[in-house]
Amino acid sequence: MAGKSTPSRTTKASTSKTSAETSLVKELAKILNETDLSEIEMKKGDLKIRVSKHSGAVMQTIAAPIPAPMTAAAPNVGAPSPVAIAPEKKADAGAHPGAVKSPMVGTAYVRPSPDADPFVKVGDKVKEGDTIVLVEAMKTFNPITATKSGKIEQLLVDDAQPVEFGETLFIIV
Repeated sequence: MAGKSTPSRTTKASTSKTSAETSLVKELAKILNETDLSEIEMKKGDLKIRVSKHSGAVMQTIAAPIPAPMTAAAPNVGAPSPVAIAPEKKADAGAHPGAVKSPMVGTAYVRPSPDADPFVKVGDKVKEGDTIVLVEAMKTFNPITATKSGKIEQLLVDDAQPVEFGETLFIIV
């Protein structure tokens, strides 16, 4: 039996798992085509699958390291770096009761056109239903409106900034 080899259990398990994952991706893609959804994300244990239908280029975000300052002084080990502060601020903002989050993946715009003034500035008073930001997804501009009347406490996106589903856009108090 030297010429006959049998596949290992790992190979069979891997093939079965890959086939199941491929089948799941195809099923999620079918759901996208049959609905008005632009993205579906599924998480099960260590497996995380995101299927999205976007026209245009694929965008990948990679965090670049911040170069060290060009000084002879020893670094202050106890001080937090700017990289650590920014994500915490957005994470804290998402827990705020007046936080309004993006309902989709897309590009946020804080003004109706490139040469126009922003919809609002920090400190402006707004009424429920006022447009605060536009999120463009699949060549459609979707108005993101004030969920209540109040004052804009924070505007957490810049003009033409890519945003993720659930990312905090602004806070109304």
